Amino acid sequence: MKLSWKVVLLWLLPVLIIGFFFWQGMMGPVWRESGLNAATVRMTYGRFLEYLDGGQVQRLDLYEGGRTAIVEITDPELNNRFQRIRVDLPTAGPDLISRLRSAHVDFDIHSSRNNAALWGLLGNLVFPLVLIGGLIFLFRRSGNMPGGPGQAMSFGRSRARFQMEAKTGVKFEDVAGVDEAKEELQEVVTFLKQPERFTAVGAKIPRGVLLVGPPGTGKTLLAKAIAGEAGVPFFSISGSEFVEMFVGVGASRVRDLFKKAKENAPCIIFIDEIDAVGRQRGAGIGGGNDEREQTLNQLLTEMDGFEGNTGIIVIAATNRADVLDAALLRPGRFDRQVMVDIPDLNGRLAILRVHARNKKLDGSISLEMIARRTPGFSGADLANLLNEAAILTARRRKEAMGLGEIDAAIDRVVAGMEGTPLVDSKSKRLIAYHEIGHAIVGTLLPHHDPVQKVTLIPRGQARGLTWFMPGEDAMLVSRAQLLARIAGTLGGRAAEAVVFGEAEVTTGAGNDLQQVGALARQMVTRFGMSNFGLLSLDGQMGEVFLGRDLVARSDYSNEVASLVDVQVRDIVGQCYQQACRIIQEQRVVIDRLVDLLIEKETIDGDEFRQIVAEYTPLPQVTTPASV
Repeated sequence: MKLSWKVVLLWLLPVLIIGFFFWQGMMGPVWRESGLNAATVRMTYGRFLEYLDGGQVQRLDLYEGGRTAIVEITDPELNNRFQRIRVDLPTAGPDLISRLRSAHVDFDIHSSRNNAALWGLLGNLVFPLVLIGGLIFLFRRSGNMPGGPGQAMSFGRSRARFQMEAKTGVKFEDVAGVDEAKEELQEVVTFLKQPERFTAVGAKIPRGVLLVGPPGTGKTLLAKAIAGEAGVPFFSISGSEFVEMFVGVGASRVRDLFKKAKENAPCIIFIDEIDAVGRQRGAGIGGGNDEREQTLNQLLTEMDGFEGNTGIIVIAATNRADVLDAALLRPGRFDRQVMVDIPDLNGRLAILRVHARNKKLDGSISLEMIARRTPGFSGADLANLLNEAAILTARRRKEAMGLGEIDAAIDRVVAGMEGTPLVDSKSKRLIAYHEIGHAIVGTLLPHHDPVQKVTLIPRGQARGLTWFMPGEDAMLVSRAQLLARIAGTLGGRAAEAVVFGEAEVTTGAGNDLQQVGALARQMVTRFGMSNFGLLSLDGQMGEVFLGRDLVARSDYSNEVASLVDVQVRDIVGQCYQQACRIIQEQRVVIDRLVDLLIEKETIDGDEFRQIVAEYTPLPQVTTPASV
């Protein structure tokens, strides 16, 4: 923290004042009495008179109102050596003065000073000065250094960052993969720049735009692009910055923010993570949070209350639109809700092109291939992928990143860091059978995604991995595809049971069983893909602390829940029997693939399918349903 010279002077002033008074009060008396304390030899008053009558006294200094004297004498008994002797006088009256004058002795009277009154005055003066100086420092700090102890004086002020023309360095051309959202927001920017085009036909400027989407899809990046394109005053703040421990502070900050915005209209207010302050009112244990609800009430009033506002567009971002208050989402407040979803294949390709501008790529790398291998990746995931590949390229001292670095980066982003390879042992062979079980079942089922690679290199918590690559982004998934995924996921456990026996199955399939159970239950309760019937039994129950009601409601009885469990067990059991049958029928090719996997530790998908095709015909790959 850099301090200005004014702050330093403000701190040094009380110290200098105290030091000066200390010097005056303590050092001055010491210096004045140094001559008195220098004489350590004492003499009686009678002996002094004898020396005075004998003409041996050269000089005399009177101290303490005439009660003490320092006498300079010469003593013949000591070879006339000069001495300074202290004498305690009974009185320093006119008789002594007359005798000193008669003996032609030089004398001087040193008056004593009474410092008690001075020290009392100074003590009463120094403390107020120090207190006033400290208060001035705290007030200055509250205005210039947020976060200090003087911040209590500015609780009600908005902390929004304000820019007349925000130069974020981000334009719409720098945001890829969200073309629909860019079109909606480009219209808002045009409304701010050329409002006459819309007002001429009776259109009104929208009050608010809500960006909704999973984390990492580019909502905040879109807000930066709006700020860079609009050319109007831009306020940016996070929803958490409205909330304090004192009731009413957040509402005061909302009022202050909109007051500043009205003074600079037309302008844009961007609120990031608005769910921190915009959750449903009256929910949770105890009826909710008073401070947050008061802040939300003030925000609702400012956006579309009795007075309203003109020329102010509020843009907010959240990944939890389901917990927002209904009054916040109605037309007149957030007129538009723009979905910023996970990008599709073309969106991922466009995002990769943006982030690959400053990366050195080998000529053999195809961005389209990377886009196909990364389904479900958000924009932030893709940026992290290329950055990890660049770091790995620098670590390997290469000039450009190649396919090996891309593969390693994808594996790291999805599964974690690479671990130490396993030694050739029973555990390694069991893991090899487990992974080959996944791959062989997925390859021989016609509705399953193709195998990309099988590896025994540990990553994260997994001791081995089998990667599948979807042919294209499937927005609709068929029942046959879901059953194939369940059977492929159970292929590892089926291989352990068939090869080693039920007594030797391991805990390696724990995560597989969790995925299988969740997927099968969704088929029964949400998608109507079972013998139970065309019913959606998935109750809309949410967490009480995330803006939901305290009372949990179930849409079906305990008898129906038992029937659901039966259907789930039937689906999982049929898929497991199918996986076991495939493992038993393809035991010969499985043994060969396991030996090859232990030797090479990684088998590519094309090589895997080529070996399997030597023993059994491969099914025709079906195209996933899409919209």
